[in-house]
Amino acid sequence: MKKLLNTIYVTTEGAVLRKDGENLVAEVEGAERARVPFHMLGSVVVFGAIHVSPALMAACAGGGITLVLLDRNGRFQARIEGPVTGNVLLRRAQYKASDAPEEIVRSVVIGKVANQRAVLMRSLRDYGEEHEAEDRAAIEAVTERLARILRRVELSDDTVDLLRGSEGEAAQLYFSVFDHLIRSPDPEMRWHGRSRRPPLDPVNALLSFLYTLLTHDCRSACESVGLDPAVGFLHRDRPGRPSLALDLMEELRPVLADRLALSLINRRQLRVRDFEVRDAGAVFLSDEARKTVLTAWQERKKDERQHPFLEEKAPLGLTPYLQAQMLARHLRGDLDAYPPWFWK
Repeated sequence: MKKLLNTIYVTTEGAVLRKDGENLVAEVEGAERARVPFHMLGSVVVFGAIHVSPALMAACAGGGITLVLLDRNGRFQARIEGPVTGNVLLRRAQYKASDAPEEIVRSVVIGKVANQRAVLMRSLRDYGEEHEAEDRAAIEAVTERLARILRRVELSDDTVDLLRGSEGEAAQLYFSVFDHLIRSPDPEMRWHGRSRRPPLDPVNALLSFLYTLLTHDCRSACESVGLDPAVGFLHRDRPGRPSLALDLMEELRPVLADRLALSLINRRQLRVRDFEVRDAGAVFLSDEARKTVLTAWQERKKDERQHPFLEEKAPLGLTPYLQAQMLARHLRGDLDAYPPWFWK
């Protein structure tokens, strides 16, 4: 359990949350682990099989404390709150901001490009001597071009369309050297470019699966703070697409998804035998490989990093929820700008 931004996150399955006087009490196997006064709480987010007493639900609803229930993988299940809520005002602010989203889009693009560049620079540090001279030069050239794109985005007054163009240019550069980061002995595990719906090679199949997991987390994060996951800023609105969740994941996926994919491949936890080719050449993870990825995904989310804006450590798995909260605070006027998340 971790308290961040006046929100309690409970991730230990089997935990019991109950009311004791004017306090929330968390117990694990009958032992009290935490006690937090209600007046210090804004919301409670629980993951998985956690018992929440009816008395606590009533106290939270009566005190304006939102209770969010997610499954163990972070998928949104329910949101419990009392009759007085600012969600209508928050969503109105979100819809209004979507008509002139330049500054939010700028922050998202800056976060994404900076994190893509950080992934490449980390590879140079970790495998510098093992890279071929030509590969190293290619990666270094892309990091320089990404740095120029960052400066351009930060200093310009570009329109949303131009910002989207800069994001697309950075993604093309980043993936142009992605194969240089792969160190698998299997020739089938090489990178030949992005393919989706369906993925046509093992690396794309792995990335698509991880992006799906991250999208679910980001959608849950949006819903947990009362934002409409369908109305985004960087991604255009489209029926059935969680545009805001896709916005939120852009700055996170180079670190949470791409680096995890590279780790699984480079550590040889996944080989070509862990993938299946189906009709029309579509490639998917086998059942056992999917379990391997899910286990690694859950472990990855436990890693703690210093949050650059909050200046305190938080598990990577909570980052989408923290970013959604800060976006909501920006839309409400509590923050002058939406602060992107930078990986260091």
